[in-house]
Amino acid sequence: MTIKRALISVSDKTNLVPFVKELTELGVEVISTGGTHKLLQENGIDVIGISEVTGFPEIMDGRLKTLHPNIHGGLLAVRENDEHMAQIEKHGIQPIDLVVVNLYPFKETISKDDVTYEEAIENIDIGGPGMLRAASKNHQDVTVIVDPRDYDTVIQQIKEGGVSLEKKRELAAKVFRHTAAYDALIADYLTNFVGETEPEQFTVTFEKKQSLRYGENPHQAATFYENALPAKGSLATAKQLHGKELSYNNIKDADAALQIVREFTEPAAVAVKHMNPCGVGTGETIAEAFDRAFKADETSIFGGIVALNREVDKQTAEVLHTIFLEIVIAPSFSQEALDVLTTKKNLRLLTLDVEADLGKKEKQLTSVHGGLLVQDIDTYGLEEATISIPTKREPTEDEWKDLKLAWKVVKHVKSNAIVLAKDQMTAGIGAGQMNRVGSANIAIEQAGEKAKGSALGSDAFFPMGDTVEAAAKAGVTAIIQPGGSIRDEESIQKADEYGIAMVFTGVRHFKH
Repeated sequence: MTIKRALISVSDKTNLVPFVKELTELGVEVISTGGTHKLLQENGIDVIGISEVTGFPEIMDGRLKTLHPNIHGGLLAVRENDEHMAQIEKHGIQPIDLVVVNLYPFKETISKDDVTYEEAIENIDIGGPGMLRAASKNHQDVTVIVDPRDYDTVIQQIKEGGVSLEKKRELAAKVFRHTAAYDALIADYLTNFVGETEPEQFTVTFEKKQSLRYGENPHQAATFYENALPAKGSLATAKQLHGKELSYNNIKDADAALQIVREFTEPAAVAVKHMNPCGVGTGETIAEAFDRAFKADETSIFGGIVALNREVDKQTAEVLHTIFLEIVIAPSFSQEALDVLTTKKNLRLLTLDVEADLGKKEKQLTSVHGGLLVQDIDTYGLEEATISIPTKREPTEDEWKDLKLAWKVVKHVKSNAIVLAKDQMTAGIGAGQMNRVGSANIAIEQAGEKAKGSALGSDAFFPMGDTVEAAAKAGVTAIIQPGGSIRDEESIQKADEYGIAMVFTGVRHFKH
């Protein structure tokens, strides 16, 4: 089908002028509105104003200009339907064969820190989605473009005799994805504004960031999408300075490492394998912190991901260079550190704002077969907990330091989770066992001699006293756990029997 008439109204004017010039050279009559009309005229392109088609002026500061039968009749008339064609002829409506529209910048508007509610509302497009949806519904007769990246393909097909039905369907599908995403942002903004926490319909939108070679395993296809309003400091906003493209497992592990390192304000280093920390350390300097994280588990770090919350200096880089790692994430790298690390061609180096406040409004989305679970992200810190000490002995100052580190780490370990900490580093980590004492035994075995004098953190209460007894026999001197078991007294008695100081937080940190 030959394209004789086009309607063009865009906010994003990327490559618009050369595209429309080619259309007019191909004999296409162009209708346009507002700023688009002005731009095309300034570039010497003959265009028809929207009011010449509707016979009605643009009013209400441009809120009303295209919602008119002369526009929508021209878009919705099915060309092979004789009744439709007779009706538009009777009413003097001319068919429109091509629609090029993109929408008011609602996303960009609400992304501004100082945006007002009134600004946001004024940037909700009404006429644009209406034209896009009408043209897309009638896509067998109308070509519709919402993305400037499609200009060249459409022009080429017009030159070759006409836009194919296959391409029209692809473009229509893109339009409905675009308008659905646009409406999802509006719905989310207004839902949050009115304080609705459990809407009857939950609509979210994400934008493709990259295709991945495969998913968790080579036989699984995968794609990485980012939030339409990317959170500052999220992995999706990271800048990759060096190395291979990120894989599916890289992304999950890197995100896990970031969540842990954000628990610390002092210099900290975190090593992660398969979504669990294998070593965490803090120190006066980032080099000291990483030295402790490495010594926490020199075996498991092999092939792991490291996240640090301070700039990587040459001293730290030289140690990192000696280990096979997949990724190093940090706020920045000194030039000397980059000179060292970029000699490993496959090592991925990422920078992002590790200290960014991600906020407590962020939701955690977990897919289940046929549904989606939505919950608040677990940002609950020890400073918010109601601390009690049920044992006869209270922790010493040094034990408190170890307890706090264990508590910060254990919330990020797959349940059932036990963490031993000593001297500003993890000493042993037991993850993902079906019973708590099983995780404790793994952490104790991993710690070896380092278990003596260490502090133990547990993500949930002890159902019986066996974990306390195992810890005591390994030399653990302090324990932090939520409490709340009907058999708490058994654990308290065991702790008192062995002279262990035990802290109750009243807060559980399951992670599944």
